[in-house]
Amino acid sequence: MEMRLDVILLLLAAGAVTLVPRILPLLVFSKLQIPEWGLKWLNYIPIAILAALLAQVLFMHETMQWDYLIAAIPTFLVAIYTRSLLGAVLTGVIVIILLRFFF
Repeated sequence: MEMRLDVILLLLAAGAVTLVPRILPLLVFSKLQIPEWGLKWLNYIPIAILAALLAQVLFMHETMQWDYLIAAIPTFLVAIYTRSLLGAVLTGVIVIILLRFFF
């Protein structure tokens, strides 16, 4: 099979475009000292992303998915009391499995 030069150049350019946004922050932040407030702020990013995804699933559909809404209640309680992301995710998955199995 023969590869054309333009296809090879396109693949190399796509690889470079993908690699630069991953390497550039690493090079910049390896030389900088992030202040304590910045590190504290960065700790909230995973929870904010999960909250945004959860809000989208629960409230942004034309048809309300009650099983997700019911599963969100114990998941939220586990997240509040344990402060464990893994515990909250496992609780949500287990409740969804049980709801779909029994109802």
